Amino acid sequence: MHLTSEPSKKNIIEAHERIEKYIHKTPILSSQLIDKIFGANIYFKCENFQKVGAFKFRGASNAVLSLSAKELSSGIATHSSGNHAAAVALAGKMNKTTAYIVMPSNAPKIKIAAVREYGGKITFCDPTLKAREETLDKIVKQTGAAFIHPYNNYDVIAGQASCAKEILHELDNLDYIIAPVGGGGLLSGTALSAYYFGKNVKVIAGEPSGADDAFRSLRDNKIYPSINPKTIADGLLTCLSEKTFAIIKKYVSKIITVSETEIIQSMRLIWERMKIIVEPSSAVTLAVIIKNKNMFANKNIVLIISGGNVDLTNLPF
Repeated sequence: MHLTSEPSKKNIIEAHERIEKYIHKTPILSSQLIDKIFGANIYFKCENFQKVGAFKFRGASNAVLSLSAKELSSGIATHSSGNHAAAVALAGKMNKTTAYIVMPSNAPKIKIAAVREYGGKITFCDPTLKAREETLDKIVKQTGAAFIHPYNNYDVIAGQASCAKEILHELDNLDYIIAPVGGGGLLSGTALSAYYFGKNVKVIAGEPSGADDAFRSLRDNKIYPSINPKTIADGLLTCLSEKTFAIIKKYVSKIITVSETEIIQSMRLIWERMKIIVEPSSAVTLAVIIKNKNMFANKNIVLIISGGNVDLTNLPF
């Protein structure tokens, strides 16, 4: 059964139950030193420890597990430069179906390797959204594979919502949950879970100032495309979709943009103090606090560390 409207509380509970035995229940960590630096209680929901090294496996596995046996028999397909590609490839492997993955020719090598390891059949295309969509359309027409959109898909959003649902089951009295925003799948799912399972918890998004289409979209109440984004956060290069934007408008308090310097400073601080590997897209969340220290003083905050897939031969510090 596919969701055809914004996920309800019941839909999110069912999605979590559906994927629970396939995903990792990721830990929530903290650092006394980081708390001291910012004068706040900061918790890190470590989706860098999720299967495929990112939260994306939650949404991909829920979408694939929601397909009928007949739909699964023709395979599944998506276009993605990274974590969603790996997530769909692994979900395909676990459900014994072929995963057709369209990737731009400039996708990070670590992410291409991951898709191959999970048995995904990769087709490369020019690094434009148009090329990705056209290449995918051809594959879907040839194979009849079910398209699993990275975020404009209610089953994917319901799966991503399970992350914040776990947070809110474990921690109460939270003031904020901060998530990164690219296409908005994680952010919209987080906002829905905060609304259904939280008590007065506000959801804020972090976004690179060099890829601030979501910030502008929320400000001006219309979706801006992501044109020539310039940021180290390679997981946040896409723009919002109709489905994610509608949810974000209703339930997200604000989107805060951060500089490349703040992202790198945040990433380095987490690596050095937490001893965990996070990718730049994840570091955007702590960068929000670095930029707005006074706003978050004495607050209880969870940062969603969205992934840990980073090219170790090409670090920014």
